[in-house]
Amino acid sequence: MGDPKFEIQMLHDRVMVKTEQQAEERRSTAGIVIPATVKMANRLVWGEVCGAGQNARTVKVGDKVLFNPEDQYEVEVHGQIYLVMRERDLHAIATQQTDNGTGLYL
Repeated sequence: MGDPKFEIQMLHDRVMVKTEQQAEERRSTAGIVIPATVKMANRLVWGEVCGAGQNARTVKVGDKVLFNPEDQYEVEVHGQIYLVMRERDLHAIATQQTDNGTGLYL
């Protein structure tokens, strides 16, 4: 008999986010190659919400969110790295329906 499987449920206002994998190198909009060794200071990244606690008020599973990946807790599940943070650590949510957004789209 195999080990039992456990479903992960986030507590309180915690959010579990899967970040998009960073490429080895990036290109600027002008076409300049930026090597992976270049550290961008205070760069925010986009990720996808994979779990949200019952007290998270504005995000839900599947939302694209903007956040600072520094100083967040990492957890590995089945070889995939996720970040766990409080909902208040998120800076923006990308959504199709908007009432007072920026006018910018992903």
